[in-house]
Formats: sequence, C-alpha cells, structure tokens
Amino acid sequence: MKKGEVYEGIIEQIEFPNKGKVVVDGQTVIVKNGMPGQKVRFMINKKRGGRVEARLLEVLEPSPLETRKPVCSIFPQCGGCMYQTMDYSHQLEMKQEQIRRLLDTAIKNGGQVDENGNPDYVFEGIKGSPTEFCYRNKMEFSFGDAEKDGPLTLGLHKKGSTYDVLTASDCKLVHEDLTKILTCVLDYCKEQGFTYYHKMRHEGYLRHLLLRRGNTTGEILINLVTTTQLNPDLSELVERLMALSLEGKIVGILHILNDSLADLVQSDETRVLYGQDYFYENLLGLKFKITPFSFFQPNSLGAEVLYETARSYIGDTRDMTVFDLYSGTGTISQILAAVAKKVIGVEIVEEAVVAARENAERNGIKNCEFIAGDVLKVLDEIEEKPDFIVLDPPRDGIHPKALPKIIEYQVDNLVYISCKPTSLARDLEIFLQRGYRVERCVCVDQFAQTVHTETICHLKHTIEKQ
Repeated sequence: MKKGEVYEGIIEQIEFPNKGKVVVDGQTVIVKNGMPGQKVRFMINKKRGGRVEARLLEVLEPSPLETRKPVCSIFPQCGGCMYQTMDYSHQLEMKQEQIRRLLDTAIKNGGQVDENGNPDYVFEGIKGSPTEFCYRNKMEFSFGDAEKDGPLTLGLHKKGSTYDVLTASDCKLVHEDLTKILTCVLDYCKEQGFTYYHKMRHEGYLRHLLLRRGNTTGEILINLVTTTQLNPDLSELVERLMALSLEGKIVGILHILNDSLADLVQSDETRVLYGQDYFYENLLGLKFKITPFSFFQPNSLGAEVLYETARSYIGDTRDMTVFDLYSGTGTISQILAAVAKKVIGVEIVEEAVVAARENAERNGIKNCEFIAGDVLKVLDEIEEKPDFIVLDPPRDGIHPKALPKIIEYQVDNLVYISCKPTSLARDLEIFLQRGYRVERCVCVDQFAQTVHTETICHLKHTIEKQ
C-alpha cells in the first residue's frame, strides 16, 4: 500500500474515538468517520511503521446497523452526530465495547490480572442518556462558509475539515430555541454584510456564537463572539432576538470581543447588551449559576445520572475531607458536602471558582472551599490532607506532573470521572504501578449520537501506607 492509493472495504470494528478498522489483503487500515458494517472507499494518507491510516472518501453501502433516517439536513457531512442513523441501543453497545477494550488493555498492562491472565476488575456496562436528542445545554457555533468565498454560514465544521462550516439551522442536539436564535443571528449578520474571521489572514469580524440554555430552567444566555475590527451598533440584533417566540427565556445577551490569533472561544472584553452575564440550572435538588466560560456538564439530565452514579461509587465520606480536583462550578463538591466533613475544590478557571462559591452559598452549603489555580501548583500549597479524592479532569486527563502528587496522598479510595477514555486508560496504568487497583468501572453516555462518553472508575489503595 502506498500514499494516495484508493481502496474499498468493510469497516469491521470501531475503536475509540471513531477509528474504523478495515482489512485489505491482510493489512489493517484505520479509516475514521465511519460506522461498523459500512462498505467504504478510502484513500491511504498516512503510513508509519506497520500502521496505515486512510481518509474516508465515500460510503458505498450503509451499515446493517443504520436502521433509521437522519434527523437533520447536514448529516452526514457534519462531524457532530456521527451515529444518528444507528439505533440508540446499538450505539450504547458499541461504546460499551470500545471502552471495555481500552480498560481491559490498560488494567492488564498495569498487572492487575486473575490466575488466567484476564483483567481482574468489575465492568458494569453503560448507562444511557435520559434523552437522545435536544440534550445539550451548551453549543459553540462557528461563523464561516461551506465553500471558499461562499455565502456566510453559522454552525458546525464539515467532517474532517477545519475551515468549511455548515449552517446548523436544524441541529437536533440542542433545543429548538437555540436553532431559532442561530437563524436569527445569521440572517441579521448576512443583512449587515458582516464578514467572518479568516484564521489564516486574521481578517474579519464574526467568530463564534456561544449559546447556553438551562434544560430545567429554560434560561438562555446568548454570547456573540467577534473581533474588534468593526464596531457596529447591535441594538437591532438585540431587538430581533428578544422578539423571538421561544419556549425558554433569554436572560442575557453578551458581546464578547476576542482578537486572539488562536481559534478559541475566549474573551478579551465582555459587553452586556441585555440582561445578565449568567443563567441558572438545577441539578439533583441544587441550583447552579453558570457563566459563559464556566464548565458545566453539557447534558444536564445525563449529568444527574453521572453524578448519582459517582456518588454511589464514592460511598460513605462522613467525617472525611474530600478533594474535588478539577471541580468546575463545584457540582460534585456540593453533592458530596452533605455527607462529608469538608470538601475542597480546585479549578483553574477563576470564573468557574467564583460561580462555585456563589452556588455553595446559594445552596446553603458551609463546608465547601474552592481554590482557583492549577491542580499541579495548588497541591503544593494546601496544608490539609485528603481522606478521599475525586478526579474529573479535562479531556487530556491529569497532568503527568500532578499525577504523582495525587498518588502520594495514598488515600484509601478515589473516584476518577473521565470524558476521554484514552486519557483515563493512560492514567490508570500509572495508578496501578503505584499501589492502586481498579475495583469497578461504568460508562455513562452523556453524548448520544456522538463518539464520546463518560467513564467512572473506583480505585482502591492496596499497599500499606508509608
């Protein structure tokens, strides 16, 4: 096989994240963005050692698992809902097997095996999202065009592209309120002749539309992200948005200025065009104030399943000091506060820490302390020692230099919540090498129709403390 050559074959299996395996003449080729059972045409684009990767060109025959029709107009070009034509039960089965294979390998590599050499832990399967569609409480849409020099678009990137943007006017991952807002903003920007920000030329005005909507409250926060290359009066846009017929209620419209060269949703300055710069969401009987950039699980109903499961894994923490590392807006901290002596949350996003403190006060919780800073540095500064640790790191997992510091506490039990199982698998091997064993794991699907899922692991310390 050589680069540029085109082949056909059937995707036999999908490895996380969305890496299809096709066997051609005895050679396994990795083809992304497909489904098990699809017959595909692909072009070899990477060859390194014995590993061959290819770019999907065309789906020649659908998978037998594709038993339902697409629910939006930009499938399958959009890279968001990879699996919407697959029955949800089959999605769950596929994700469960993907994660189990990863964990089995990591745990075997860590030496935790039974007398037959099999990974020795309890895998408890997968729990589905309470809702398949319209579950996301946050969406970052990009401005751009679907083809070079084409009309302005606002939505999601085309599969496999960092430039082409498809208008997501009927995206089914979010509530219809948000697609109505997207259409309103796009129409207005087209009328005004605004240009989008070109990442290569560093020219243009429009960057992103960040929308957040409380699933339980219906409160909506609109964030228009632009450069400072224009300074238009946006009062008419505000009037149009407020005139929309929505099921929920707009509580804030913000204009976020961002001149960073990086293609990230961030703020150099935030201007409040209407209302407030936050909204509220309810979770497990607690009320949370959420700001534009503070982390909150994107599937509120799914988050209740996730945190209830995590709480059952954590067990009895009475009279214990609990460290909640990578604590976001303090969701886990506050859920545990009722059954712990004290909870200390550490989070690098200062805005999220401010919200966490306000949330705890609003919920009448007195035994939570929230510290703004990098876990790597904060652990050197905290004088208290934990009896229990909860880890909920970002997608890249725990910083390699922070991991030994966490292990050095030698807490009897800890719970690791992961949104990227490959990062989890990497970190688990290190835990196992340093005296921990994996007791049990379970998946919780927060991201129906997509390639992602959450995983919860309970680890127990097995070596006598130093």
